[in-house]
Amino acid sequence: MVRLAWWVVSLMLLVSSAVNAESFTYPLFDGESLNGWTVENDAQVEVTADGTLKFLSGNGWLRTHHQFQDFRLQLEWRTLKPTKYDAGIFFRAANQGKPFPKPAYQVNLLEGQEGTLIGVQGGKCEGMAKPAGEWNAFDLTVRGDRAKLVVNGKTAYDLTGVDVRPGFLGLQIEVPLGGQFEFRNIDVTEYGSKTLFDGKSLAGWEGASAPAESCWSVKNGQIVCSGIKGGTWLRSAERFGDFNLRFDYQLESGGNSGIYVRVPENGLHHRDDESQPEAGFEVQVLEDSAAKYRKLKPYQYCASVYDIEGADPRVSHPPGEWNTLEIDCRGQEVTTIHNGEVVVHINSETHPLLALRQVEGYLGLQNHSSVVRFRNLRIGPARENLIPPSKQVHQE
Repeated sequence: MVRLAWWVVSLMLLVSSAVNAESFTYPLFDGESLNGWTVENDAQVEVTADGTLKFLSGNGWLRTHHQFQDFRLQLEWRTLKPTKYDAGIFFRAANQGKPFPKPAYQVNLLEGQEGTLIGVQGGKCEGMAKPAGEWNAFDLTVRGDRAKLVVNGKTAYDLTGVDVRPGFLGLQIEVPLGGQFEFRNIDVTEYGSKTLFDGKSLAGWEGASAPAESCWSVKNGQIVCSGIKGGTWLRSAERFGDFNLRFDYQLESGGNSGIYVRVPENGLHHRDDESQPEAGFEVQVLEDSAAKYRKLKPYQYCASVYDIEGADPRVSHPPGEWNTLEIDCRGQEVTTIHNGEVVVHINSETHPLLALRQVEGYLGLQNHSSVVRFRNLRIGPARENLIPPSKQVHQE
């Protein structure tokens, strides 16, 4: 369930005028699935019946879909191997390298060095872990060039010297030599972002053409659209310029929805030439595998910038499963990241239609006569260094 954390006093990131320095806390692991995570390289992971992540075999790592720069990571871990065990926790990690990410910072889980921040002066940690088989609590805060680790309620170190950069969080899987590990209760607080949904009400949103309650409700910490025909779309109370939006969504079979981006009050999101009224754009949300959608145009599939650029690759999860979607807007440069994959990266030079769209406006959740659910909606500043080389825009 989305949980709104306390206000952060210090400004940690440069943000647009519409985004304040705050914090956003949510579970990275829902105890039921690998939603929000990607298994990298040669490894196997399962979610157990009692709600833990269990590393079964192989060498690799479990990578978050999203990148984090300044954050607080809280989790519990235990080893199932009685001795000579080894694993780790990665942060500010790149999505490259085999079997483990490089570059990356690693908090060690090697026997006798549990908690050591490898390669950083002052990061040594010994004798603070519980015996093998018992649960340990780690509380890692990284802000700017500072990293602080609390192990089982006691401070292990509070040091500087960490490079400031965005990167992924990850859990190292090193079963052949390190043995099996389990993790649970994995929560992250991201500094410099704020919630768009308190998990309890539609505060901060309004029905655009009718009362929101006509087809929108809050259930189990989720914003739910009933899909009633003729119902209204849901409009943000605030306008946004440059931003990074992240959320989870879930569709039923054949489901269809969308995210309106920088739209005017009337929600207009199509504009083909300057003679037409001002408009924003739409990022598609669609159950791609449905038979009725087999013959759509590329820009009509999920995570595409509708009418402008199609998502590539298509990585939607089956209906009924949760998906992650990230939309990053910096001026007339737009990126969408779907289930951890960069699928669109465009600007007004490569795609002139973007030059016809507003660079500030409302966000919206579309009612397209389908049941759709949203959770963990958060907004922060537009991000840098999100794009792998294969997706970078060529500059002359």
